[in-house]
Amino acid sequence: MRRNVEIKAQITNYSELRAHVDAISESRPEIILQEDIFFNCPNGRLKLRTLSPSRSELIFYKRDDLAGPKESRFQIVPVDDPDSLRDLLSKAFGIIGIVRKERQLFMVGQTRIHIDTVDGLGLFLELEVVLNPEQSESYGSGIAQSLMKKLHIPDSHLINVAYIDLILKAKALS
Repeated sequence: MRRNVEIKAQITNYSELRAHVDAISESRPEIILQEDIFFNCPNGRLKLRTLSPSRSELIFYKRDDLAGPKESRFQIVPVDDPDSLRDLLSKAFGIIGIVRKERQLFMVGQTRIHIDTVDGLGLFLELEVVLNPEQSESYGSGIAQSLMKKLHIPDSHLINVAYIDLILKAKALS
């Protein structure tokens, strides 16, 4: 499985964060609209991600619910017929929820910086340090922590769960 080290944080000042990202980014942002349908999965997370009417992928990942940098192991499979696959997986496992977001993707070295506007939740930052096979989790954590400092992300803004968990929690409280 492929690996990365990632963090997720709540954004309190978009303009300030965007200025910091622009200062270190090696690319202009790519804007990506995503819909992630999460299915019941006993040993990780399974989601069908739709990126456009002609581009979808099935993603399985395992990641601990920790607030700081953490390793995520994942596998991605391109999907040619997302509607049929969604129907099959829904019948087989059941849908637990849907996350819709607009993602601004920036690159800094081997790190993907995401500024996400998540429907019903607000603004978030994700860092994904894509690890090469020979690189350790601690190496990726060092990169993530360095970028957190450059982007002025305090530990108090870190989030330890996935967007789907936040959406399900919000639904339970309403």
